[in-house]
Amino acid sequence: MIMVNVTVLILAKNEEHNMKECLETVDFADEIIVIDDFSTDKTKEISEAMGAKVIQRSMNGDWGAQQTFAIQQAKNEWIFFLDADERVTPSLVKAIERIVAENKKYAFWIKRHNQFRHYKATHGIFRPDAVCRLMPQKDTIVVGLVHPAFKYPYEDKYIEEYILHHTYDNWDQYGYKVNRYTTLAAEKYRKDGKSVSFVKDIVLRPIWAFFKIYILNLGFLDGKLGFIFSMNHYIYTMMKYTKLYYLYKSDGKL
Repeated sequence: MIMVNVTVLILAKNEEHNMKECLETVDFADEIIVIDDFSTDKTKEISEAMGAKVIQRSMNGDWGAQQTFAIQQAKNEWIFFLDADERVTPSLVKAIERIVAENKKYAFWIKRHNQFRHYKATHGIFRPDAVCRLMPQKDTIVVGLVHPAFKYPYEDKYIEEYILHHTYDNWDQYGYKVNRYTTLAAEKYRKDGKSVSFVKDIVLRPIWAFFKIYILNLGFLDGKLGFIFSMNHYIYTMMKYTKLYYLYKSDGKL
């Protein structure tokens, strides 16, 4: 196999069930760095056994700062971000190899195809989404706590090939993420001074969120799961604004 001069960056915490399969799909890279948020399972050991360099650093709820730290550790001119629950397809490997060889300075966006192990949902919140993942290291940073954004001086380009995203293994994992993300979103909104209205944001906004996902984004085509995830999006929206509302009222305490 031809090794590509690209650094793969993976942020992880307690991902032992994902690391081996994930790392197997990026063995084309001549550097793989896992930024481990002090996992209590075998994430570190599995990653090192697969040839990755592991750096342990606490995320402290700040995805952007953790990703920026990861970028700073890379030795290569090109970097490629991947989540532990994602897999690189063989066709995408070839595209990355070509792009790095051409060395034209663009930031590349790649579509993700969401997959479950036992069920199928490809509409609504699980319709394919594009994520920025491949770019030059120089002058690239990431900002944002919950939904971080890349900042770079490069023109955007899109790659036809895609990443496979193995979303959630179980409902506990899904519920944990919803709870965590709504808390972080509410904290960010308060920090930014975002206003919140009980009627507009807690009563009406979730209804619109459900309608957008279930009807406009065709969630109904995914049957029972489509309805469930659309309702969960309703709950997600209500929860983050409810948490914000009570952060202002009583610092989040009941």
